[in-house]
Formats: sequence, C-alpha cells, structure tokens
Amino acid sequence: MNSFMAWIEQRLPFMDAMNKHALQYPAPKNFNFWYVFGILASVVLVNQIVTGIWLTMNYEPSGDGAFASVEYIMRDVDYGWLLRYMHSTGASAFFIVVYLHMFRGVIYGSYQKPRELLWIFGMLIYLVLMAEAFMGYLLPWGNMSYWGAQVIISLFGAIPVIGEELTIWIKGDYVISGATLNRFFALHVVALPLVLVVLVFLHILALHEVGSNNPDGTNIKKPKGSVKPEDLSKFEFHEQYTKKYDIVDAIPFHPYYTVKDLVAVVIFLILFSWVMFFAPEGGGYFLEAPNFTPANGLKTPEHIAPVWYFGPFYTVLRVIPEKLIGMVAMFAAIGMLFALPWFDRGIVRSFRYRSKIHLFNLTQFAICFIALGVLGTMPASDLANLAGRIATFGYFGFFVALWIYSKDEKTKPVPERVTG
Repeated sequence: MNSFMAWIEQRLPFMDAMNKHALQYPAPKNFNFWYVFGILASVVLVNQIVTGIWLTMNYEPSGDGAFASVEYIMRDVDYGWLLRYMHSTGASAFFIVVYLHMFRGVIYGSYQKPRELLWIFGMLIYLVLMAEAFMGYLLPWGNMSYWGAQVIISLFGAIPVIGEELTIWIKGDYVISGATLNRFFALHVVALPLVLVVLVFLHILALHEVGSNNPDGTNIKKPKGSVKPEDLSKFEFHEQYTKKYDIVDAIPFHPYYTVKDLVAVVIFLILFSWVMFFAPEGGGYFLEAPNFTPANGLKTPEHIAPVWYFGPFYTVLRVIPEKLIGMVAMFAAIGMLFALPWFDRGIVRSFRYRSKIHLFNLTQFAICFIALGVLGTMPASDLANLAGRIATFGYFGFFVALWIYSKDEKTKPVPERVTG
C-alpha cells in the first residue's frame, strides 16, 4: 500500500498539496469563534451543489411545467421535500454565514495590505452568490418569484439609450416567460456554480499565500532570520511557509482547528436541521407565502419584496425617488465594499487597537446595514422611507468617514506577538 501511495504521490502530489494547504497550514494560535464562518460557508456550498443536482433531475424549466414540477418534487419524489428544504434553507444559511464572515473581515481589518486581492476575491464570491440566488429565485415559478424578478429586471430599463433593449435581452422575450426561466435555469445550474467554485479556489490560494489574519491583526510570518530560534514555533510547517519566513505564534491547522471547526459544523447542522424540519419557511423570510401559488402576470402580490438577503440594497434602491439614481446608488453600495481596502488608509488592522471613532463608525455601520435589511422586507411607507434614507446615509457615511479619519488615526500600541 505504501508503495502504491508513493507511486501516486510521484505523479500526483496529493499529500504534498494537503500538507501545504490544510494539514500543515500555519494558522495563528489565537483564532476565536469569528473564524469558523469560512468553513461553514464551504459546508453550505457543498450542500447547495449536491441538493441542486438532485433537484434538477425532476425539475422542468418551462413556464408551463416549472411550478408543477416543484410540487411533484415536494409530494411524489422520495424525500423530495427534504431536498427542496435543504436547498431553500441552505440559500438563506449561505448568506447568514457569508455576511458574518465578511463582518469578521471588516472588524479585524482582513482587507488591508497585503490581503487586498484576498478581499477582492471574497467580494467577487459574494457578487456571484447574489446573482446565483437571484437566478434561482425565479425557478420555483411562484407568484412572488415572478413579480420579484419583474421588478429587478425592469430596473435596467432606466439605463439611458440601451435600457429597453437590455431588459428584453435579459428576459429573452418582451415579458418574463419560459424563455427567461430557461436562461436563468442554465445560469443558475451550470455557469454561475462553475464561476463560484473557481473563485472559492482562488480565494483559498490567495489566503494561503499571504496567510491568515488574526484578532490582533499582527503578522505571524516574519522575515527569515529576524526571529530568535528559541522564539520560533515548535511545530514543523511545510517548506513553502518556512523557506522565506520565520513562523511564530502559529499552530498546524490540523488537528487543532479541524477539531474546533468540527464542533462548529455540528452546532451549525443542529440549528440548520431545526429550521429545515420545523420552520422551513423561516417565518415567511426564507419562503414567502405568495410563492406557494403559480406565477400570474395578472395578479400582483399585495407586497412585492425581495428575499431578506437582498433587503439592504433593495432599500437603498427604493428610498431614492429617481429610478436611475436609485439603481446607481444600489450598485455603488456594493462597489463601496469592493473598494474598502482603499478607503481605509490606516496601518492598524484590528478594531481592538483602533480609536473610539472607528469603533463608533463600525457600530453605526452594522446597525444601518441591519436596519436596511429589515426595511427592505417591509411595505413602503413614509416612515419606512425616512428610516431607509437615514440608514442609507449612515451606510455610505461609514466609508467616507473611514477615509477621512483613518490616515491620522490615533491608535493603541499593537503587540508584536499575538496575545493568546
């Protein structure tokens, strides 16, 4: 067996790659619970791909058969209801863990030099994930899916000169029809998952090139020869990491963090299963009531709203009266996140050692983002629009304020070594 594995290793260095990117990967020894959401996102991604493949075996991507095929999956396919709820609950779970993963990067400064490209890859994953979720949202062909897609696609009609032609091109017809459903199905099942998997791969490669950040925001990779031998970690890491750098205050990812992540995965799966078995609709946020009736172009739902994870950006769009300006603001809200590494001109990463102004700015940003998400699922009203405008101002204000104060920010001394 050893000879056979050696033969394989010579031709396909699988164990070398495993040691480099998993088993012997040097991880800072002070990771806390904020660092489990990356692995949880990977677990949900696998769930979405596997359940999605099985659902497509009985799904019919046509205007006449889509809704009926979903009902067939739910009622007649063995464990079809389980697959459908795993997929629908997984969609919301994906965004929950991704939002928490992104927030961890924001509070600990994981977007700062030299991790700008790592952050960009993460944001591209988020952008593709939103596109994937939007495409999949239409596939059940329920009434809310139909009208939600109608509202979002119609936004492109506000673009000068090319708007009308662009909306027809997206829909593949003059109205949302089976042609729209077919192209959304192809993108949702084939094109976007491939792009998503490639971006996840690049995200992990970029992470392992620059190394993981930690709650202190200190570097565990020091220039070769700059650290006393007695201060080096007692663990032996892959030569990729020790050839150019001295690795301090690090432990191998396996078994230390594989065990820790396994506990987090078990807890997550318990919560995920509880929602899936006892509250798959999520109080109307995961699966809306109008989506249990077939798409009807002549019957508008009483309140058209996107799924909760699109809520923050939908609110930005809705509170601006001018349609084109609202659309620009919505995309700018996402673009600001891409540009975050350049808005922050400070050199201290973790909020632990930054000023009270930064802590206040982070807090108001989190509150505004949550408020935008909640307002996006509520019916429009004068009070809701006023609150939405205030929250939108706070959201964009975070980036403007960060750019202003971060250059000359008064910070606390940052320890040279991780604190625990």
